[in-house]
Amino acid sequence: MKVATVQFQHRPNDPEYNFGIVQNFVSEAANSDCELIIFPECCLTGYWHLRNMDRSDLLELAKLIQTAGYVTKLTSISKDKNIVIGIGYVELDDTSGHLYNSYSVVSADGILATHRKLHCFISEHMQSGKDYTVFTLPNGRKCGVLICYDNNIVENVRATALCGAEILLAPHQTGGCNSGSPFAMGMIPTDLWNRRIESPGLIEKEFKGDKGRGWLMRWLPSRAHDNGLFVLFSNGVGIDDNEVRTGNAMILDPYGRIINETWLAQDTLVTGELDFSIQQQSTGARWLRARRPELYDPLTRPLAQTESTRDIRFEHLSDEMD
Repeated sequence: MKVATVQFQHRPNDPEYNFGIVQNFVSEAANSDCELIIFPECCLTGYWHLRNMDRSDLLELAKLIQTAGYVTKLTSISKDKNIVIGIGYVELDDTSGHLYNSYSVVSADGILATHRKLHCFISEHMQSGKDYTVFTLPNGRKCGVLICYDNNIVENVRATALCGAEILLAPHQTGGCNSGSPFAMGMIPTDLWNRRIESPGLIEKEFKGDKGRGWLMRWLPSRAHDNGLFVLFSNGVGIDDNEVRTGNAMILDPYGRIINETWLAQDTLVTGELDFSIQQQSTGARWLRARRPELYDPLTRPLAQTESTRDIRFEHLSDEMD
């Protein structure tokens, strides 16, 4: 199965522009005979600026996505191009009135699944989802979706694999973050991005280093390896409000090996072939079958010091938020 994952720099609050970028990459992937293409977290709406928006502005943005029908428009594009498409945006639930950081996967027959981020921290006005998302592609393969921080929690990836996923779609807006840890990511000067044309080596060094790929390599391959999953990592790239996303779009196999990747400082697409014949006997798949669930009661017990994702992510940004 040939697949594609994209990194691109969105424009905040400009879904029409962002949708145009999506259309162009869908055509490129379809012309390469890909069956599936995925785009970054919140790529239709923009992401990091959402933390500074009040509820009324977020609601207006979500309604714009809804009334313009961007997600449903992908159905006809999917049918025309014969490709399944994954897209991220701010979703309004008409029934509850809640707002979500959501990711929909669309085929020629409509929306196959919508995942609501389980660890949503970007805004107090947005809710976290409560369900794992696993669905079947038109070719019969099982896919799961986890959005950005969802993938950092090892139990989420394990649960998605146990729900039957063979492929994990992992849309992100990450890298170049002020994480609060001296050994996890770190800010990248925006000037390096602005000078990427004349000095590409400087920004690519950061993208390949500990603020980008180096950080990802500490954990992302293990999510694939330990659970016997193909992983499609999609990410923003370039300036996202006051941070610089590091791209690093990549495709990993069930052994955690990289099938294909990029560290270019530009909008780009990465493709790769998924060979499912290696999956059943992969290390992670065998480990899944060797589990002893009767031992895992401690996994369901909360720690004495439990923290919300929102508090963890923003506690070191309190000065900025004030």
